[in-house]
Order: sequence, then structure tokens, then C-alpha cells
Amino acid sequence: MADLVLGPVLRHVDATSATVWVETDTACEVEVLGQRARTFQVGELHFALVCLDGLETGASIPYQVALDGETVWPEPDSEFPPCRIRTQPVRTILFGSCRAAKATPGVLEADKVGPDALDAYALRMRDLPEQQWPDALMLLGDQVYADQPTPQVEQWLAERRNGEEPEKEVVSFREYAELYHESWSDPEIRWLMSTTPTSMIFDDHDVRDDWNTSRTWREQMAEKPWWRGRIRAGLASYWVYQHLGNLGPDDLERNDLYREITKAGTDVQELLEDFAEHADKEADGRKPTRWSYRRDFGRIRLLVVDTRSGRILDGERLMVGDEEFDWIEANAAGDFDHLLIGSSLPWLMPHAVSHLQSLNERAASLPGLRGRLGELVRQAADLEHWPAFRASFERLAALIHRLGSAADAPSTICVLSGDVHHSYAARADYAEPTKSTVLQLVCSPVHNDPPKRFHALFALSWARPIAAALRKLADKRGISPDPVQWQKVSGPHFGNSIASLVIDGRAATFVLETARPDEGLIKVAELDLQANA
Repeated sequence: MADLVLGPVLRHVDATSATVWVETDTACEVEVLGQRARTFQVGELHFALVCLDGLETGASIPYQVALDGETVWPEPDSEFPPCRIRTQPVRTILFGSCRAAKATPGVLEADKVGPDALDAYALRMRDLPEQQWPDALMLLGDQVYADQPTPQVEQWLAERRNGEEPEKEVVSFREYAELYHESWSDPEIRWLMSTTPTSMIFDDHDVRDDWNTSRTWREQMAEKPWWRGRIRAGLASYWVYQHLGNLGPDDLERNDLYREITKAGTDVQELLEDFAEHADKEADGRKPTRWSYRRDFGRIRLLVVDTRSGRILDGERLMVGDEEFDWIEANAAGDFDHLLIGSSLPWLMPHAVSHLQSLNERAASLPGLRGRLGELVRQAADLEHWPAFRASFERLAALIHRLGSAADAPSTICVLSGDVHHSYAARADYAEPTKSTVLQLVCSPVHNDPPKRFHALFALSWARPIAAALRKLADKRGISPDPVQWQKVSGPHFGNSIASLVIDGRAATFVLETARPDEGLIKVAELDLQANA
């Protein structure tokens, strides 16, 4: 009899359709609400995405998962309410990034990281009436830490590897799967993801720290004998565990790889990893593979941007290539009340950090010793966000200004980000004001934390005198003036946090909650977005 290994994870949901993802321990037929899908095999693992159509609009539909006709979910005697598919209008969207797996209770490392904010949210949600549940969840990168596993996974790798390099990092598809098994098997998270439609995008730790930060970084990694297997497995596992569920039914019908995999009837690991290797070559000038995607929640548009795999690292450095940015511009246009741009990396950063990144981009491009020193600083200080790709930073600023100035401009344009291990909100102001309120909203981490000594540095990076001095230096180095001004309106906030956008027509509120030991979630910020226009 087949059994459920992971899931169900509720992924794409709209007014009449949904997709449900599962991992099983053997090949089988998966059934949800009378609709079925066969599993596909990747190595020793088995997966399925069940596409549901013809759902009742505006409904809340309980569902079960059956494998070969035997019901396996919900689990007997579960303390959680039945999972549901809700085709109702979206009002509350959760978001956050950087969720390291919880270590075994009692292990010192777990105490250092502190309580998991998403776990705490699920526990509170369990006891709320369904009308107060969130309608969607956006995970903005670092869903797994391939280069920083927990002590349990380190031990598992040591027993599996027999001393092979890299000793404390995953390499193969099966090893990547172990990270997801550890992170998504948490009962609270498993239930939350079974009933809240979840969108995802990768960041560097889903592959490796500083992934694609520069051409030098790629060359350094290519020299490692295990890297080719690592990047193949990393992107192949991302496609299975994260990207596949980002696609709606129409996207899946047009996806050649998905059709080939689901019809293969054999192990598709090599096929997937060949695809992954090709996808990794975009930074080398190959035809791009699109990881970015779009979701519409009624009159809310969510546009999620790949800021890692699609970078151009030669010549004019670009966060995304021109073809990809053309797609972003085309899909950002439309008639809606709110535009949400999901970017794992912040667009608007603390001013001092923003100027420093643009300065470093210029320094690292110089020949000789100055360029080598610039590259060392870039990698050591993680100077690889939007301002470190100055041309892309400015193009995104221009796009947002154009959209926010249109006759049918949305009420808000919000860039949702994570990565930087502190949370804040910043409002953008253009010389020619926009009709839309433009904000950068950052929530990081969900379950991780930098050493406390970094808190002061993050706070100082907003200081005006430091920013002014760096901007003056940028002027001397010939770096173009900032196309937009911005000011912090909340933060910086520290600690494991989860953010929500509560939307009511053209109004929107940003709420940030932080998990504290023995207290659960504590509200640390609430911001009426229109009030700050």
C-alpha cells in the first residue's frame, strides 16, 4: 500500500480550479475530489500534482487525499481542522523568507534560532474560525538551506557520504529531498500548507550561498568537482518541490517538460537534471528558462521575479536579462487594484547599503588589484542585491513609475522581499509623483537570525549622515543619481517574523508579527499603506 511522504501542499488556486502536490513512497494513483493523477518517478522518489477543475466559485471545499483508492489524508485523530480549498476572494496574503528547518527539540542550535514564526502562525490559525484564515502564502526564498543543514541532516550526510566532499552540504537530488522532508514534515507547517495556497521562489541558499553573485563566483564554483552534480540536483529538486506548483492549469498544459515527465512512465531524474543544467546556463548567455510567474487573485496581481538564475554577469551586469524583463513589463500591465512584485531580494534597501552596493559594482568591474579587492568585498559582504545591478535597479524604478502614473494606476505597488534578516517598510517617492502608493515591504527571517552584533549595523545603515557620505562618493565615481527617493516608514525589526497584507478593495494594510518564546506571535508593526501616500 502506498503512503504519503509529504503533502498535500495546496498550490495554485483560482475561482474554479486548484492544484494539489504530494510526494509518495511508491508509484501510485493519487485522487483528490474525484480527480486523479499518476505519480512520476525521480530516482527513488515519487511525486504527483493533481489538477482540479470545475470547482464551485466562492466556496470552501473540504478535501481528502487517496492513494490507490485508500484515504491517507487527513491523518486519523488529527488535532487540526480539515484542510480545505477556498475559491473565495483573496483578502489576506502572508509572506516571508528564510525559514531554516527546526532542529530536534532540546538541541542547542534550535534554541539559538528561536521560535518559528510560520509554525506559530499555524498554531494560532488552528484555533481561529475559518473566516479569519489567510487566503494565500508567499515564500520568498531560502525554503531550504543546502549549505547550512541542521545537525540531524549533517549526521545523515556523514553516514551517507563516507567523508566525500562537501562534508556538510547536500549534492544529490535525494539529499535535497531530505531537506524538504525535514522542513515540510513539521505537523503545523504541513497542515498550514495543505489549506493555504502557497507560492514560492528560490533564493541563494536553496542552491548555495551567494549563488550567481558574479562571474568570478561561477568560475570558482565550476572548479569544484562536485559542483556540476550540485547545480543539476538543486534546480531539478526546485522544479519538483517548488516551481511545479507555481504554475496554473493553463501553464501546465503548455509546459513541454511537464507533459514529457508525466507521460514518461520511467525514472525521469536524468531528464530533469539535463533541463536543470541547461537552465543554469542563462548566466552564460544561453536561452533563458523562465522561473518567474504571475498569479491573479481577483483584482490583485502577484508577479514573482527570478532574481537568481536569470542574472547576466558579463558586460552590463543585469539582475534579469532583457528578454525576461520584457516579460515582467508585459505582465505588470493591466487593470487591477494592487500590484505585488515578489522579489527574494529587496529593491529599496537601507540607503547606506544601497549606495555601497552600487559603488562596489563599479569597483569590482575595474581591472587589476582594485577589481579583485572589489570582488572579495562583494562576496564577503553579500553585495548582490538590486542596487548592485544598477541598470536593473533603474529599469525597475522606471517601470514602477510608469505603472504608478498611468490613468488606470493601481492603488498600491508593493515590492515584497526577504533575504536580509531584518524587516522593514520603505515608501518610494518620485520627482514626478505617482498615483499609486509605492512601497518596499521586507519580512525576513521566518526562522533564522543573524548574530546580534549585526542588528546595530542594520540600524546604522539607515543613518542619513552615512548615506549622504556614500552618495557623495558615488557622485564622484560617476554613478547615476538615484531615480527614486525612499524613506523608512517602519523598522528595522528583528526576530523571526511573518508579514501579512490585508486588502479591502483599494485599501491595504501591512502587518508584521514576530514570534517570541512562550508568547507566540506579537504584532510589532501595522501600517495603513494609503495613509503614508
